Amino acid sequence: MTTNTSALGGLTALPPASGRAGFGGALRSEWTKIRSVRSTMWTLGSATVVTIGISVLGNWGRANHGDATAAQLAHEDLTQRSLFGIILGQLIMVVFGAMAITSEYSTGMIRTSLTAQPRRASVFWSKLLVVSAVAFVVGEVISFVSFLIDSSFWRAKGVDLTLSSPHAMQAVVGGGLYLAGSAILAFGLGAILRHTAGAITSGVGLLFVLTILVNFLPQSWQNHLDKWLPFNSGGQVWSTQHVPGTDLGAWTGFGVFLIYGIVAVALGGYVFRTRDA
Repeated sequence: MTTNTSALGGLTALPPASGRAGFGGALRSEWTKIRSVRSTMWTLGSATVVTIGISVLGNWGRANHGDATAAQLAHEDLTQRSLFGIILGQLIMVVFGAMAITSEYSTGMIRTSLTAQPRRASVFWSKLLVVSAVAFVVGEVISFVSFLIDSSFWRAKGVDLTLSSPHAMQAVVGGGLYLAGSAILAFGLGAILRHTAGAITSGVGLLFVLTILVNFLPQSWQNHLDKWLPFNSGGQVWSTQHVPGTDLGAWTGFGVFLIYGIVAVALGGYVFRTRDA
């Protein structure tokens, strides 16, 4: 006699599982995690509000209360000044990048993720891809909105500052790339350390504290080390003026900045694949 399982308890029998968990499924899973976790959305929202807010406040104050003439302002890097909030925004993006991977370790959900998708490489790289894409989009929104608002203050002062100004587009796009790179660096550190506070502290130390500490070294040492620091090298991409002897150029400097992130991600990927969750 054949038993109709669909009649038991009024439930419909599920079809048997088939196929294998693939990279596409891992990507969809990671995207769902990013947009459904409240702390992640609050972090990204804070990054947007704080970065744009600091930029607007600083530029409004200088434009309305400064005594510099239009001729004097024309010699300043007003594009970089319009993106000033990135200095703080990078630190919030570090929090986002770190939490994107360490939060699963703190809650134990990483074991569930690896049970659903045993291929650790797929889990790791899908996480990185989603984090990078989200950080890039948010970073570009922050960068463009900051510039478009702040440039209006300087135009009111008689300085013609638009996206078509020399190197302005490179700097604005570069600002978003720099913020995304900060998140990627923190993601790699999070994969290595597996601890939210440790990853955030390490990211802030590399991007912010290290730059300050180098200022206490002898000047001759500073001249050799400054341009290789992650903040100084990466910061060149959202600047429009070249300072002889102190930088590597916009895209060369950004390349040096990316090396920090690539090394962190490579080490993080190795730890993710070889250590137990």
